Amino acid sequence: MSRSVDLLKKRYLENIKETPDLFVGVELEYPVVNLEGKATDIEVVKELFRYLPSVLGFTIEKVDEFGNPIQLLDPVSQDTILFEVSYTTIEFAFGRAKSIQEVEEHFRGYMDLIQKKLGEANHAIIGSGIHPYWEKNENQPVAYARYQMLMAYLNLSRSKTNVDLHDYPQYGAFICGSQVQLDVSKSNYLRVINAFTQIEAAKAYLFANSEFSGADWDTKISRDIFWEESMHGIYPENVGVNARLFKDEDDFFDYLDHSAIFTAERDGQTYYFNPIQARDYLTTPEIQAFTLNGDEVLIYPQEQDFQTHRSYQYQDLTTRGTIEFRSVCTQPLDRTFASAAFHLGLLLHLDKLEAYLQSAPFFTTFGRDYKSLRRQFSKKMLTDEEETAIVEFSKGILLLAEEGLEKRGKQEMTYLQPLKKELGL
Repeated sequence: MSRSVDLLKKRYLENIKETPDLFVGVELEYPVVNLEGKATDIEVVKELFRYLPSVLGFTIEKVDEFGNPIQLLDPVSQDTILFEVSYTTIEFAFGRAKSIQEVEEHFRGYMDLIQKKLGEANHAIIGSGIHPYWEKNENQPVAYARYQMLMAYLNLSRSKTNVDLHDYPQYGAFICGSQVQLDVSKSNYLRVINAFTQIEAAKAYLFANSEFSGADWDTKISRDIFWEESMHGIYPENVGVNARLFKDEDDFFDYLDHSAIFTAERDGQTYYFNPIQARDYLTTPEIQAFTLNGDEVLIYPQEQDFQTHRSYQYQDLTTRGTIEFRSVCTQPLDRTFASAAFHLGLLLHLDKLEAYLQSAPFFTTFGRDYKSLRRQFSKKMLTDEEETAIVEFSKGILLLAEEGLEKRGKQEMTYLQPLKKELGL
C-alpha cells in the first residue's frame, strides 16, 4: 500500500464504527436577499450575527479579521449558525439529532427570529440553490483565512488556458446546497456510496433548484457545472458523481488517491497551490504556493498536509464516520427536509434499494454512466421518453424511502409528501 493511501485510510476510516447508532446530521445553506432586488447589504447580515447570540443563547465561536462574529454555536444542541464562504450565505449546521422533527423544531425557532430581524431591513432568507441577485453582489469571501484561501484558489482558473473551465470562479459566494450526513459502518459504507451513486439521475430530477441566469447552460442544476468545471474539477475524481462503482475498499481508496490536495498550513499561515493528486503529493519535490496576499513561496510536502485533505464527491466519506450526501441544491422553504428524509429512508432500506437498482428498467434504456445520467436528467426540457422513464424510476425509489421511514417508526414520512405529490403518488 502506498504511503498516500495509508494516510487517507487513517484519516477516513479512523472514526467509522462497526455498529453505529443512526443519527441525522443536517446542513442547510441559504442566500440572504434584498427584497428590493438590489445587492444584499452585508452590514445587515453582519448585524444579524451580532444580534443572534443575545436572543438565542449561542456563543461566538469564530470572528472575522475585523472582529465580526461569523460562527455561532449552541453549547447544548451543538447547532451552529455560520457564514458559508461569503457574507450573503448563511449556513445552519445542526448537531446530530435522533429525528428530523428535532432538527425542524430548532430550524423553525431560528428562522422565526432571523426572518423577523432581516425583514426590518427588507431582507430575507430564501429557499434557492443560487443567489438570484448574484450579479449585483460583491461576491467576496468572509474575511477569514479558510474562505479567503478557497476563493483565491478558485480564482487560479483565470490563468488556466489548457483546460476548459467556466468564467465564474466567484461561484462559491453564491451557490447553496442542502447536505445530510448519516452514520455508516465499516461493513456498509461502500455499499451506501455505490447505491446512492446510482440514483443521482432521480435526485437531479427531484431536487434541481439552481438554474443560472449568467450563462446559457441547459441545466436546472448549475452547481454541477460550477464544481466540475472549476479548479475543484481539474481532477474529475475530486468532485461530483463517482465515475464508477467500487469493487472493494482498495478500489475506493485508489479512487480517493486520485483526488486533490491544494492547500497546506505552515506556522499558522494558510497556503494554496495548483492541485496535486494525493498519490503524487509526497513525491513532489517542492511546491510553488501562494499566500493569501498572492505572494509566491516555495513549500515542501509533509504528511501532515493530509490532515486537511477533503474531496468534494457527492457521496462523501467524512472523517466523522458518516457519509455526507452533497449533490442536492438548497430546496424551497416548504420542502426543507424532503432531501434529508429521502436519504434517511433509503439508507434504512439499503437491501431493497440495491435489489431495485439491479433490475431497474431505467438503466436498460439509458445505460449506467451515472455522471452523465445526472446531467441528462437535470436538463431544462426532457423528451417525453425521458420524462416518463425518470418519473417511474423516481417513484420506485421514493416508495422505498417511504417504506424505510415507516419501518423506523418516527413519522418522518410526512417530509416526503411534496415529492410524492410532484410524482403523482
